[in-house]
Amino acid sequence: MIAHKLTPDRVLMGRPVAPAYARLPKHFSGSSYNISPLSTTHLHLLPLSLPVAAPFRVSTTKGGHLHRIMRRAASTKRISRTPFSRSPRVFAAHALYRATRSPDSVAPRRSATNPGPESYSSSTHFEPDQGPSSPNGDRNGSRHSESSGSYEEHGPRTRFDTSGQNDQSTIGSKMLESAATAFASIIVLGTGFGLGGYLYHKFYKWMVLQKIEGAFKPGDPVLELAAIGKQIPNSITTSRGQENDDHWILRDEQVKIDRIVDGTERGHYHLLIGEKGTGKSSMLLDAMKKVDGEGISMFEAHADLEIFRIRLGKALDYEFHEDYIGSYFSERGPRDTTALLDIERAFNKLEKVALKRRKDVGRPLVVIINAVHLLRDDEDGRDLLELLQQRAEQWAASNLVTMVFNSDDYWVYERLKVLATRMEVTSVTDLPKPQAMSALAKYRQRYFAETPESKILTEVYNRVGGRLTYLNRVAKSKDMLETCNLIIDTEKRWFLNQCWILGMEMDDDVMDQQKYASAAMVLAQALVKAEDALQASPNASPHQIPQIPLHKAREIMTRADFIKQYDHVNLFTITSTAFVRADSVPMQRAFRDICSQEGFDEHLEGTLQRIADIESLGRTRELVAKDLVLGGKYNIVMKDGVRRGEKVTEVTLEEKPDADDEKNE
Repeated sequence: MIAHKLTPDRVLMGRPVAPAYARLPKHFSGSSYNISPLSTTHLHLLPLSLPVAAPFRVSTTKGGHLHRIMRRAASTKRISRTPFSRSPRVFAAHALYRATRSPDSVAPRRSATNPGPESYSSSTHFEPDQGPSSPNGDRNGSRHSESSGSYEEHGPRTRFDTSGQNDQSTIGSKMLESAATAFASIIVLGTGFGLGGYLYHKFYKWMVLQKIEGAFKPGDPVLELAAIGKQIPNSITTSRGQENDDHWILRDEQVKIDRIVDGTERGHYHLLIGEKGTGKSSMLLDAMKKVDGEGISMFEAHADLEIFRIRLGKALDYEFHEDYIGSYFSERGPRDTTALLDIERAFNKLEKVALKRRKDVGRPLVVIINAVHLLRDDEDGRDLLELLQQRAEQWAASNLVTMVFNSDDYWVYERLKVLATRMEVTSVTDLPKPQAMSALAKYRQRYFAETPESKILTEVYNRVGGRLTYLNRVAKSKDMLETCNLIIDTEKRWFLNQCWILGMEMDDDVMDQQKYASAAMVLAQALVKAEDALQASPNASPHQIPQIPLHKAREIMTRADFIKQYDHVNLFTITSTAFVRADSVPMQRAFRDICSQEGFDEHLEGTLQRIADIESLGRTRELVAKDLVLGGKYNIVMKDGVRRGEKVTEVTLEEKPDADDEKNE
């Protein structure tokens, strides 16, 4: 047993120290007491107020003075919380009591008989004062032992011995308890986070579908924005009761468009193709207004795939997982991908909504992609168009979604036709003469209170044709004929700025651009000649724009790649039946004005000759032979090479023989 001396220089203020000492009051400083050290692990668990079951029996060398102090302190049944500096007796009793307790009895426990906060069950190593502590009745010379510790008196000192045999088991149990607590905490936290993440994931997926479904409900603001942006020329409405029809121009294709948009026409996807300004988008918006946009979504295409993705997400109210909180906890978020994959994800969500709608409503959704010709005719644009067509074919076969493509250019039709099985093409052209003149007269009567003469209306149609965008401008102007001339002049300047030729004096650096321009001029000249032949025919319509088959147009230009570029910049147009003609009546009149200029044919011929000369110079190789011997000559011979079909040019030098050599001969 190791004993430590309890001296006044050690102070215990309720904190764990190693070893644990207690200090007695100053008037006990003359005495020495040997006590065993305590474990610092449990010392901090001792409460400041502990119950004492019975007076303690302790012998000292001072005639039991400390024994009396402890008896008085213990007779109160509870050690007070009085500060130690004010109650040295209580301090001494408390210090000795803490010094002699075993570690496993430190923590207070509630008693079964009295569960109140002041009832504790504790075991002390002091023996209650119940008579003699030994068979011979000796109180001061007795030896006591218990399971957890013992104390005995040897001579003038009192020695307390506490055993540490349970320290190891106590530390092990504490470690096991800490490990179990940590494991339980991990299980609880992991289960909580996992369950919360799973519930959030399921809620997010449900919310995404609800948002997409809401994008197809009536009253979609996209319809109003599109209508305002387009400034519809053929949807000028009147109040009910004034007119039987609501629009100042009604097209024959409007009935079919209405059936497509309201879901009556199903089982196909549609391509609307026609020149710019013929009223394709206007008819779609009119059909959407009739059903208040219910089950319809419309957006504009763009050449950039990222912008196309954003516009598609806006139309479907789909965020592409950009608002998904779970991506903050992953190494790779859902948006770390390409625009095509995002578009595919959006279509997967749309398909789920369409399946639900088919069960509830029985009609397919309608997705309108306007201005598809704005996509680039390159690898990315073709991949996107192929993705859209695959979805359109699949959804048309299952009556889930009816997709409508609106295009001004022929190349979109040419691309879609390769894989098309359920595609229907609707060609939207200019209005015929009777319908255009009737609509123009009605508009002038309604908004200008005048009835124009038939001669003026005929002249207007001859100058601008039945293009709705031109008729709208002319109908709103005060002088209709002057506006027609302005439109023709604008188209003429546009064509000249794009394709004017430079003649024989052009530099060879601009040859590529002049090839593009001269091919357009040759085609325009051919169309003017075709118009003259058409007017000379007795069965031809006087208001028909001349047209040439596409393969013939390429033969005339001697180029096959320029025609699509002309179609894109609205110089020429290619119809759905593969015919080439002027983009509009004003453009055809511009062709005639240009080709009828004096000296145009010679100017065009000179430009073509200059292009041919430059190309000839590019194909010609000039060989310069230097230091040729006087009277000598080169022999150039073409011979067959080693390989079959190979030709080799052999150049040899023949020198003139000298005079001396001739004399010797």
